Amino acid sequence: MYRCLSLLLFLLVNTAPSDASIFARGSKSVLRAASRARHHATGRSAGLVRDLKLAYSGVFVNQYAADEPSSGRMYCVNVPGNQSILDHGSPSATGTVTSAASAPTSSAVASSPWKLTQSYEGDSFFAGWTFFTYVDPTGGNVDYVDGSAAQSANLTGINSAGNAYLKVDTTPVVSGNRQSVRITTDYTYTGALVVLDAVHMPTGCGTWPAFWSNGPNWPDGGEIDIVEGVNDYTNDQVTLHTTTGCALPTSNSTALGISGTLVSSVDCSVAGTGDTGCGIRANQTNSFGEGFNAIGGGVYAMQWDNSGVSVHFFTRSTIPTDITAGAPQPSGWGTPIANFPASSCNPSQFFYNHSAIFDTTLCGAWAGDDWGDAGVPGQAQSCAQRTNTSTCQEFVANNGAAFDEAYWEVKSVKIYQTTS
Repeated sequence: MYRCLSLLLFLLVNTAPSDASIFARGSKSVLRAASRARHHATGRSAGLVRDLKLAYSGVFVNQYAADEPSSGRMYCVNVPGNQSILDHGSPSATGTVTSAASAPTSSAVASSPWKLTQSYEGDSFFAGWTFFTYVDPTGGNVDYVDGSAAQSANLTGINSAGNAYLKVDTTPVVSGNRQSVRITTDYTYTGALVVLDAVHMPTGCGTWPAFWSNGPNWPDGGEIDIVEGVNDYTNDQVTLHTTTGCALPTSNSTALGISGTLVSSVDCSVAGTGDTGCGIRANQTNSFGEGFNAIGGGVYAMQWDNSGVSVHFFTRSTIPTDITAGAPQPSGWGTPIANFPASSCNPSQFFYNHSAIFDTTLCGAWAGDDWGDAGVPGQAQSCAQRTNTSTCQEFVANNGAAFDEAYWEVKSVKIYQTTS
């Protein structure tokens, strides 16, 4: 999910050095050309609040700690390569909603090796998240607002069904960017089973929504894109972004044991792919966007353990009973969308201290750059053709009603861990 703005002035003014190498990159036109050449491979900023505090130089730690005192907790960035990711103790949580102590106690739950350590749902869903309020590092036409502003503008809240929602502003015409929301869990984890139950996700020309997981000092801590796509796409894309050395052992879906298809390089490193990473696209046309929303959504489960990283998707009617019971048993879930085996990407080396993130940006270095593209599932006609508008930026500014469907509706996010 990482793509970088190229303007040095932007970086200097906003002092968000989540990737020190960004200063050496070319112009935005070069980035756009490269992203078009890569076609539908993903990129996304890892500029979450902690990364702003824990950038390579460490110069800005005090500044951002003062700006965001609730999320000023420091955390470890070094993980020995020979240490199991499941040997790390669970970090303390700020704004815990549901902890392991309050997890269900039935025998079925006890039989699962995965124990609930954090849960966000219902009226207290937004407790334990930090609102990102800096300039969108992906170049999107959005202004991310804080929690108070989001609530006042009805961009966040809990609906009558008890589900959380995160919206994009639908004011008919705006002179600049549209307001949107990006939130990051205060809770961090190394090794986890992250389960998202969503009813609706943003869709439509100009949108770029994602639910993802990110570590500190990008790309050192690694990035796992669980749900991501742009514009009218209907098939989810799962992507890793890492330091040099992480790769898929093959591009063959059968050999990987996945239902999805590799759409980019087997190399997952940022340096080796120009930030693209290794992306795998789901083959289900209801796994993202309008297709997902039409069936009432479903569940995504990202498993990260010593065997590697994998992502499963279940439509609402096929959610396993063990997930519903709070006793997840991934070994019985069948074939995942994506699988990144530890044999060629040691998770103990490439991923640590992650937070979960929701965001919806508009345009930017993927949705904007692909404005004139077609041929991806759900995108038979380009957004430029469909909207009769030459640029994404123009469309976003002048068509507020087009973003009525640009919202997340989430039943829950649950994080499980195991010490076995």
